[in-house]
Amino acid sequence: MMQLIEFFKLNGYDVHFSTPCVRTENAYPLEKIGVAIQPIAVNDSSFDEYISKLKPSVVLFDRYMMEEQFGWRVQEQCPNAITILDTEDLHSLRKKRKAELNSKPSSKNDELELRELASIYRSDLSLIISKFEVDYLLEKGIPYSQLLYVPFMEDSIKGNKFVKVGDRMHFITIGSFLHDPNVDGIRYLKKSIWPLIRKKIPHVEMHIYGSYLSSKVEQLTNLTEGFIIKGWAEDASHVMSQAKVCLSPLRFGAGLKGKFIDAMKNGTPIVTTSIGAEGMMNGDHWPGYISDDPAEIANKAVKLYLDENIWRQKQNLGIKVIEEEFSKTKFHQILKSKLFELKAQLSQHRKANKVGQILKLNTLRSSKYMSKWIEEKNKN
Repeated sequence: MMQLIEFFKLNGYDVHFSTPCVRTENAYPLEKIGVAIQPIAVNDSSFDEYISKLKPSVVLFDRYMMEEQFGWRVQEQCPNAITILDTEDLHSLRKKRKAELNSKPSSKNDELELRELASIYRSDLSLIISKFEVDYLLEKGIPYSQLLYVPFMEDSIKGNKFVKVGDRMHFITIGSFLHDPNVDGIRYLKKSIWPLIRKKIPHVEMHIYGSYLSSKVEQLTNLTEGFIIKGWAEDASHVMSQAKVCLSPLRFGAGLKGKFIDAMKNGTPIVTTSIGAEGMMNGDHWPGYISDDPAEIANKAVKLYLDENIWRQKQNLGIKVIEEEFSKTKFHQILKSKLFELKAQLSQHRKANKVGQILKLNTLRSSKYMSKWIEEKNKN
């Protein structure tokens, strides 16, 4: 989201950030970069007055839940505004994989997928962060014209000075402890992989950082085994730059993993699974190693940790990946061109999206009156 805000600011847009969420102490101070912040509420017609006065030319929804709540209101009050859905990752795919891992398939996952697909159809454009997920959605029947591949958009790191390999120590992973794939990965790492690594490198430590630390996760710390839950990192880049290897064996999930972008930007090679690397790069060009076998993950992690020549080769691959796959300049231009195209042909674009038209009509009728009923109920 921050990268998209930067894109719009650089292209001359006045950016207004509207959210029904309560701000936390860790929230980024958007006001400092010239972004206006407006609290809004679900099932509240005050949003109609706010959005009609604002008259935005582009409305960006942060995931399908926001589009469900506010999309029909935007459609009613600002019919000419381009609506963009930032999917972040496909939630239904992540939930589906979790259910499959736990052998607990559920009809709720099918319902979630339908909700997510409907939101994509209703929006003029959906930003998809992973090439894998673009292909996945095309297989589901979503028209290519409704999708735009926009991954992380990064500055070049060529010529950056990284902490030398000899000055680095230990393994690291980082990520929110509210995110199920992260917590599952930590438990899997501790049970099936870390003991194998410690047998070969007895004094090495595994440092695990993340926000929203719970007591259950904190209890996974074992100082004797060198498995340490560190919790919140004040400076994620700093702790990543001090580590020798980023080790994150994710067993389910979706989208791209920001922790791996941070690792590459700080010159830290990565060992992960096929799910972890999905949509970013294949094995031959991955800045580290990819494996789904716990013993092989451990062996590759040890090899990368101990062999400085291989370590430097993998670090250089990370620099190349950022340059070739996640160029800010490249994707800013792609997004800018797509918006220009939509503005010029919005009516034709919408007419071609028949399913979207049908869903908009039905959603406007059903969601509108349900929301108004809830609003009246809340008044009483």
